[in-house]
Amino acid sequence: MIRKAKSIMIQGTASSVGKSLIVTALCRIFTLDGFKVAPFKSQNMALNSFITVDGKEMGRAQAVQAEACNIEPSALMNPILLKPSSDVGSQVIIKGKVYKNMTAEEYQRFKPELKEIVREAYEELSSQYDIIVIEGAGSPAEINLKDNDLVNMGMAEIADCPVLLVGDIDKGGVFASIVGTMVLLDQKERKRVKGVIINKFRGDVQILRPGLVMLEKIIKRPVLGVIPYLNIHIDEEDGATEYLKFSKDSGDIDIAIIYLPHISNFTDFEPFYYIDGVRVRYVYNKSTLGNPDLVIIPGTKNTIGDLLYLKSNGLYEEIKRYIQNGGMVIGICGGFQMLGKKIIDPYRIESEIEESEGLGILDLATVIEREKITSQSVVRLEGTHYLLKGYEIHMGRTERVGENAVPFSYVIKRGNSECNEIDGYRSFDGMVWGTYLHGIFDNEDFLKELINSLYKRKGLEGSVAIRPIREIKASIYNELARAVRNSLDIESIYRMIGIR
Repeated sequence: MIRKAKSIMIQGTASSVGKSLIVTALCRIFTLDGFKVAPFKSQNMALNSFITVDGKEMGRAQAVQAEACNIEPSALMNPILLKPSSDVGSQVIIKGKVYKNMTAEEYQRFKPELKEIVREAYEELSSQYDIIVIEGAGSPAEINLKDNDLVNMGMAEIADCPVLLVGDIDKGGVFASIVGTMVLLDQKERKRVKGVIINKFRGDVQILRPGLVMLEKIIKRPVLGVIPYLNIHIDEEDGATEYLKFSKDSGDIDIAIIYLPHISNFTDFEPFYYIDGVRVRYVYNKSTLGNPDLVIIPGTKNTIGDLLYLKSNGLYEEIKRYIQNGGMVIGICGGFQMLGKKIIDPYRIESEIEESEGLGILDLATVIEREKITSQSVVRLEGTHYLLKGYEIHMGRTERVGENAVPFSYVIKRGNSECNEIDGYRSFDGMVWGTYLHGIFDNEDFLKELINSLYKRKGLEGSVAIRPIREIKASIYNELARAVRNSLDIESIYRMIGIR
């Protein structure tokens, strides 16, 4: 007999109500309670992705949730990933591999074919675990998207699971949003909703009680808990998230991250937030760049488009001025490509613009190619035995076209394959360097050396302490689980999914 996991699905009244956070919390709670647990999200739209050990690409949120379950992330947990490359189009990734670019209209026509792919992925995952915690997307009451839905009630039907509906009280109108969502669901869909959760509450929950009683009478569903506004940051999946508004305002060392409209894998910079004495901020225009100790240009899904953005808002020239005045700049992936003289997109993969002039700081040229490199990788720093672990996710190939660029790092391993290929380049003085390796700052020794060098350059004494990022994340997941367990009726949730 084929094993089939029990399942519970978290849907929301809107985007950014806290579905990912609650799924992560439930994954951790069920895991701590001794169950074998896995997350699942059938369709994810995100630029912040993750590369699995077998070189497949999936949404970052499900990778985080898998980490909270103490299991290795798998593309089965997110069989469809959409990576927006423009306002009307996305790269479609199926079961971890690039399928092709599609407009929104093309994708809607394609969705019926994807339903069986979603079903197969879910059933394979379900055969391996005790509990699957499923995350929806946006709202199940988007009436223009309900046909061929495979991420909200359509997914709940595939899994035949109960649904918990989450509303965000911090935005205001939470009662109306919950009631309105229930009204817009059809009778069969409403039957799946077994309870609601109020999220992001600030204040005394007793003041909320009369409203909760009235809400339960109207929707005829229990309020399973009120979760306080939690100042707990976990890796997010979307560049439009509140994460990009988050800054760390105090510290002797000032690190400025350049905001890009198509920013991807911004979680590369999360380790900086946990270092005492380091200030972290996003820079949106030239007037706020100032004179930081370090500027980082992050990855992007549209390098040429985001270069044009930097040119239009003055940051292009401001970054060049900063470097001419002795500033230090690091480019990661797309940001690394921008440091060169030009970016060429001959197949119009990322945009309709075939070629653009880069910042011209390093004598490099990048060609965007059809084949995408997706791999967990190991690089060695030039002239050292220093090995750094991370992951690659890029379609660009970067080569030297002049004297003002020397190798910074070499890829010595992709997945299980040995190799010896230049990864990144730097300037002669080492003040500007770039790499394709995402997650480079997760390497504690390297991060410590970088921050200490910034202290030294500034003439400050002392040495920073770096906690391993895995330890930090484990404590965050445990803190999240405690807070949510204390706020929710977990026993009722267990009964809903048929565990107790």
